[in-house]
Amino acid sequence: SPKPVVIINPDTQVFRGENVTFNCNIQNQGDATWTYSWYRDNHPVYPSYKTQQFTVTDDYSSGKYTCRGSRSDSQLSQISDPVTLSVSENSKPELTSDLKGAALTGNSVTLTCTLKLQSAGWKFYWIKDTQSTKTETHSYFIRSVRVSDGGQYRCRAGRGNPVYYTHYSDALWVNVTDESPPVSLIISPSRTQHFTADSLSLSCEDQRDSTGWTVRGYTHNETLYNCSSVSGSTCNISSLSTSHTGVYWCQSESGGRSHSLNITVHSGDVILESPVHPVTEGNPLTLHCLYRNTKISDSAADFYKDDSVLQKQTTGEMTISSVSKSDEGFYHCTHPERGESPKSWVSVRASGFIYIIIALSSAFGLFFLIILLILLVRSKKKKGVEYQTPSAIVLDTSQPSDGENVYENADTKTSDAAAEPSDVTYAEIELKKLKKPKKKPGKSKGEETVYSEVKKDTDK
Repeated sequence: SPKPVVIINPDTQVFRGENVTFNCNIQNQGDATWTYSWYRDNHPVYPSYKTQQFTVTDDYSSGKYTCRGSRSDSQLSQISDPVTLSVSENSKPELTSDLKGAALTGNSVTLTCTLKLQSAGWKFYWIKDTQSTKTETHSYFIRSVRVSDGGQYRCRAGRGNPVYYTHYSDALWVNVTDESPPVSLIISPSRTQHFTADSLSLSCEDQRDSTGWTVRGYTHNETLYNCSSVSGSTCNISSLSTSHTGVYWCQSESGGRSHSLNITVHSGDVILESPVHPVTEGNPLTLHCLYRNTKISDSAADFYKDDSVLQKQTTGEMTISSVSKSDEGFYHCTHPERGESPKSWVSVRASGFIYIIIALSSAFGLFFLIILLILLVRSKKKKGVEYQTPSAIVLDTSQPSDGENVYENADTKTSDAAAEPSDVTYAEIELKKLKKPKKKPGKSKGEETVYSEVKKDTDK
């Protein structure tokens, strides 16, 4: 008689609250109609269908599950082999970084989200500060970190339909600095791509002291690389293999790190020779298409940037005479007969001259702003002196007996002699007798008017 197979989805290890589907599969039975019986730890489980689906609510769901089939003609299948379902409490993943301390701009950073429950079907969801990212793998890789990449990261896992989510991990803070490290990783031959079976030398060079630094690496198969052949601070690899592909850096015992470099080991016949370190804006960039054991010099090679054809050359070499930030990207080359190289990232950094121009422009702008403010303040003070409040004029309404109108012409002058107080006001009063106007009928002496003419001059 046939023997069924128990299949549990999404996995035999689940969290409490997940949806679990059991399937009792009897193969090669054509259109035969079976009814199914399920057992947990040899006890019947109801209802009994070929496919059982339920939500795990407690640890009682854990156990060894078996099934068997029966037909209307009394034929019975064998009992399946037991499959164990393990139920755990919902937990949060652990978030770790491959860095100790601050990350340096231009370096790579790898964050890893790890579930204690090692089971299948999980997608991973990442959040930086409050923004979600597109990465859905357990590793979050930043090839060339920038200051803006600094911040607080968290992750969680999810699977199933509808999606069941774990709790978020504890937050991990990534601090990024643009300070130059005291040590540099030197690669010989100086290129990022290499052929299998070639030799390679990696060394740590410190301007002060190269001792105490060790070459470290993180290979593409997520293995931390420790060099087996070390001479001082130099790592020698006599025969490269594709397993050496990865990210390499220099690290001190205290946790200090150099800028990291990507190394690709290719088993094909074509590689791209590109700069190991960033190219400064304004400098030339030269790329070579290399063939195993020799440079391609007589055959055409096509050069690509970000998968678009950039140049077609007959010499296997291309040059950009003056690079700019827009030239940054992934480059590779192809040969019509010998194949295609892997892609390499070419980084472009701003020149020091640009920083000087920016600094000088800022300084001159601040200087002119200060001068403008001083002129505005002086202008306001000057206007305040010119438009002083006129001196009060006291009008004497006592009139001569003949009823003539009296006009006062007052010229006010302010002396700027240093010995005199600045708040003293001198007035010259000149009295003039004017012709007596004709009186209008009905006006008395008391209704006659006194006019004053005030002129104010300020001596400077």
